[in-house]
Amino acid sequence: MGRVSLCLVIMFFICSAQKIDAQVQNIREKQDTISATKSLEHIRPENIKKGPLNNALDVLSGQSAGVNVTTNGTDRLAMLNSIRVRGTTSIMGGNDPLVIIDGVTSDIATLSTIYPADIESFTILKNATETAMYGSRGASGVIEIKTKKGTGRGFEISYDGNYGFESMYKHLQMLNGPEYIATAEALGLDYNNGGYNTNFHDVITRTGLIHQHHLAFSGGSENSNYRASFGFMDHNTIVKVNDYRNLVVKLDATQKAFDGRLVGDFGVYGYSSKIHDIFDTRMLFYSAAAQNPTYPAGTDVNGNWVKNSAASHINHPGALLYEKNDSEERNFNTHLGLKFNILDNLILSAFGSYSYSSTGNAQFCPTWVWAQGNVYRGEFKGEDYFTNVSLSYNNAWGDSHLDAVVGAEYLKQVRTGLWVQAKGITTNDFSYNNIGATSSRPFGGTSSSYEDPSLASIMGSVTYSYKDRYSIAAALRGDGSSMVSDNNTFGFFPSVSLGWDVKKEGFLSDTDFITMLKLRTGYGRSGNLGGITSYTTLNTVKENGIVSINGAPTVTMGSIRNTNPDLKWETRSTFNIGFDLGIWDNRLMLTSELYYSKTTDMLYEYDVPVPTFAFDKLMANIGSNTTYLSNVVNHYFKCNFKHLLNKYR
Repeated sequence: MGRVSLCLVIMFFICSAQKIDAQVQNIREKQDTISATKSLEHIRPENIKKGPLNNALDVLSGQSAGVNVTTNGTDRLAMLNSIRVRGTTSIMGGNDPLVIIDGVTSDIATLSTIYPADIESFTILKNATETAMYGSRGASGVIEIKTKKGTGRGFEISYDGNYGFESMYKHLQMLNGPEYIATAEALGLDYNNGGYNTNFHDVITRTGLIHQHHLAFSGGSENSNYRASFGFMDHNTIVKVNDYRNLVVKLDATQKAFDGRLVGDFGVYGYSSKIHDIFDTRMLFYSAAAQNPTYPAGTDVNGNWVKNSAASHINHPGALLYEKNDSEERNFNTHLGLKFNILDNLILSAFGSYSYSSTGNAQFCPTWVWAQGNVYRGEFKGEDYFTNVSLSYNNAWGDSHLDAVVGAEYLKQVRTGLWVQAKGITTNDFSYNNIGATSSRPFGGTSSSYEDPSLASIMGSVTYSYKDRYSIAAALRGDGSSMVSDNNTFGFFPSVSLGWDVKKEGFLSDTDFITMLKLRTGYGRSGNLGGITSYTTLNTVKENGIVSINGAPTVTMGSIRNTNPDLKWETRSTFNIGFDLGIWDNRLMLTSELYYSKTTDMLYEYDVPVPTFAFDKLMANIGSNTTYLSNVVNHYFKCNFKHLLNKYR
């Protein structure tokens, strides 16, 4: 499949700021934001954008050492395979990094829906010393996303959009109608001649069209500002019935009060996606290749699809286009943050957010391709309630500087699901919109689910620096989860790190060639519960059959697994050492990392004997896993020749 894109970008600035050398400025901002004790990385989209970005994840790919992004396509709606920060940390799950969008807990799927034009910057936290503030939620790394806000420079508006076309680049070269007949006769084979000459690849494909539009406007003053954006994408793929469409709306507002001592931040984000697909794309193209080219593209005079009797279990590709595998996804979240300067060096912060998500899937296999027809409808909903309160203190005296933070947070999640599967379709005209018209609902095809895990946390951190050269940071966080056993509810995860800004030492301070050199090391522990669910530690039962009791059908219940009431936190310990080097006024920057990671009390389903156990698997904390990575290098190179010539002329 190939794509040709035409990109149109129009930007209007009614009130514009004075332009500076943006490339050099961004490089210096990158230098300033690198902490001496941390190996976090900041990524700004404008530094790497070389063309239209279809997905926010395109910004991350290949830009940070130890961060691997894998997708099966470049479209915004392509399914994400994985994103890993320093590899896999757990066998059972919980390997996805925590995603924080403007302070709101999110996930990779939601991140992929944000338009790159709305993103101000990425910050990637890798080490346990950096992710300590997020506790168990950040066990596999943290990706913080800061979206653009109102500038306070007056009204600004911008638009960008692009159109693209898709066509099939290559397909299997099959015989046409006359060639099929001639080949069969030459080989002395029996054949069916339907009297047509059909190219079935043309029957199922078309020239695809994709267009995206993004409109943003902002305004306000220094004390009160806002920014709103709207994004829309419509994608008709090369398969005739496959269509993707999504809409994104985002609004942010900031208000200052009491001479700037109180700052309020409010945001709303909404996303809606619709996907029209078929049940099995591979089967569609295989049937197009295997179909007799002398058969018609549509039905025969009796309204029946003509199948190739010489190819077993191969349906007419035109009939497969009537399959449906549609899905709808809706996300909504809102947040409110308040910061109050009690004293000049004492700040009280409160943050709350609410997120709602709904994912629906509907499948329809008509009787033309499924003996009795098959229908499925399912809907899964999620709600997240999050609140955080913290008190931060900072003070400087002489050559010393101290930062301290204490806080507490609470996360409540609710997950529900309902799905129905049925067969025995009277007519294909109803599609999946009338399940009541089906005649049979197989056992286990109708069910529902509910879970509501919660996580309560307390945390504290202290950072001390001397002469702005030497620094030490320590943090301690305690997480209590409802998903582990009662006697292992809480896990405590400490961390400590050291940093040295070598450039500020006397023997390097006058060196023009080296403009930055920072060394750091740290050790920390974090917890992970990604491999278990809300009911793993409980003796749960599930329907396992139907029997007749007093002449009435009755559903029987039974245990579904061995129960382990002693499950506890999976713990990951990480040791890290690294450096950041900048030369030639930071036009060439080098970041190198060496880390050792070991996961203990690893959650895994181990083989157990039957008997003593009722089932042959048992979830337990037994194993361990070790990861080494050395000489991980991230090159960051930006050079502005005009600035360079002016500096050294």
